[in-house]
Amino acid sequence: MEKAIVCIDFINEIVHPDGKLSGKGYADFVNSHGTLAKVKTLTEQARNMGIPVIWVAVQFDADYSNWPGETSPLFGAAKKFGALTEGTWATQMHEDVAAQDSDIHMPKHRVSAFSNPEFARKLSEMGVTQLYIAGVATDLAVASAVLDAHDMDFQVTVVTDASAAANDEDHQSALRQVAKVATLAELSKIQF
Repeated sequence: MEKAIVCIDFINEIVHPDGKLSGKGYADFVNSHGTLAKVKTLTEQARNMGIPVIWVAVQFDADYSNWPGETSPLFGAAKKFGALTEGTWATQMHEDVAAQDSDIHMPKHRVSAFSNPEFARKLSEMGVTQLYIAGVATDLAVASAVLDAHDMDFQVTVVTDASAAANDEDHQSALRQVAKVATLAELSKIQF
């Protein structure tokens, strides 16, 4: 059974205090819960075991031609505020997670990592059948990817303490929901 670690949206725009979306509570959450350090530990352990690490980042072209539009409740204001622009500091992984150039980096333009068909293709090409998912936000990108992964017959484990939301209530509520289709595990309990 081939495994992969999938880390979603640990980008500056969302989890760095200077990011345009940090005011939603994500930067405070990752700071108070030590989330970024746990992500770094998770990915280091995976690399040491020869397990691939995949970083997925929401981003839009500079002209926003791949943006869902103003009617999107989640991304509708991105163009107005110049947020989530591909190739900028905003869509780089936060330095504390220590993403490596040798890792796999995948863009996405919607909530789920699977909205990019190249993501599923890459997993298939690698023979991956088991995913360990960490990300922000637990109730959005993580939950969406977990549901899609389940429906594509992957075995999924959500690394609960290496995931984050705007607040504890959103985080716990999302974990209760995804527990119906995935295994939940804290980093210290994961055995590759």
